[in-house]
Formats: sequence, C-alpha cells, structure tokens
Amino acid sequence: MISAKRTATVVTVMLAVGMLGSAAASRAQNTPAPPPRFDEIVRSDFFAGFRGDAARLERGMKLCEEELATNPTNADALVWHGAGLMFMAGQAGQRQDFATAMDRAQRGRAELDRADRLAPDSLSVMLVRAVTLSASAPNVRDRTQGRIMQESAVAAFERALAIQTPYLDRLSEHSRGELLAGLAEGWSRLGETERSRGYLERIVKEMPDTRYQARARAWLEDGPQSGPVTCLSCHRQ
Repeated sequence: MISAKRTATVVTVMLAVGMLGSAAASRAQNTPAPPPRFDEIVRSDFFAGFRGDAARLERGMKLCEEELATNPTNADALVWHGAGLMFMAGQAGQRQDFATAMDRAQRGRAELDRADRLAPDSLSVMLVRAVTLSASAPNVRDRTQGRIMQESAVAAFERALAIQTPYLDRLSEHSRGELLAGLAEGWSRLGETERSRGYLERIVKEMPDTRYQARARAWLEDGPQSGPVTCLSCHRQ
C-alpha cells in the first residue's frame, strides 16, 4: 500500500528532461514535435490523485483502462494503473476495508510485474515500479513479502542507475538525488548498512550544497531517525 507523498519522485523530472530535448530539436528543424508518450499524458493526473484529488486519480485510471482495452501490452499504461491500484489499496486499508485493500494490492502488484516483463529495459516503467514497490513495502503486514518487494525495488533502482551512469551528471538535482537517496534508503531497510552508507557518502561528495547532501549527512550522523532522505521536493503540474 502506497503513500501519496512517496509516489511523485525521480521518474518525473527524468522524463520531462528527455521530452524538452526532443521538442527543442523539432522546433529547430521546423518539424512537428513528436506526440507525447502515454506516461506523459497520464502522470499529472496520477500525481494530483496521489496528493488527494480523487477526480484526477479516477481520470488517470480511466485513461489507462481505455488504452489497455485497445493495447493490452502498453507497459506504461499498465505500470501507472498498477501504481494507482496500490495507492487505492492503501486508502482502503486506512478505512479498515482489508478485503478491498488486499484485492487491489494483489492486482496492482501483478500489473507492476507484468509491465516489467513487457518492457524490462524501459526506464519509465522501471522507475515507476521501483518507487511504488519501495513506498509500499514498509506497510505490508507480511514481512517476508515486504522484504521481497523492497529487494525488487532496490534491484530496479540499481539497474536504473547503471543505465543512467553515462549521463548521470547531466540529470537534474532532483533526478540524481532521488535515485541515489532511494538506493540509500532501500539498502538501509534491507539491513545493508554499508551499502546504504556508500550511497549516502556518494551524495555528500557528488551533490554539494543541496538538500540531498544535507539529508545524507544527517543520516550518516544520526541514522534514519533524523528524517526523510527521499522525496525532498514535490512534483507540481
């Protein structure tokens, strides 16, 4: 079950940066800009929904369902719909409607995993799935299942980092910070203190004079009880 604050993270800015580049190239060549990718069409509705706008969440889910009705292998539609189901599972759990919560969580997890199988090399799918699993894992009552989810999230973050390493220094502060901090946080939850510390030290070294550096230093000194190291800014559209 996923919290609203933990959903809109690293994937947002990364995708926006990519689209700005392609749109600028199209304008320079006096050619039409490419049509928006599906994730760019729905993500603002989902982010608004995760912040509490039920109507926007419903619209995002409906757009995904309409797309999947005609294109059931659209991995972006599937991963966003799965993230929505996980969020809605959390809402049901807060209402103590545990049967609904379990049903939505199971369906959401299945959709996340199917999206990953359909597009294993897609960063947009990889990161939405990783963020959703990482946000959900601490709230899973079955601790074995929660650990499996956290391990899967960390593995996806590690793969995303490997893919983006050649151009990591050109990504935004938010994109780099959330990815490295997500790894530090994920390894910490798995009890891998030294791996977590390695990413915290990397943030301190590579991201001077940023919020991420300050939070990483706090974690190195006082541990997770010092406060969050991820989600240090909000996506707004």
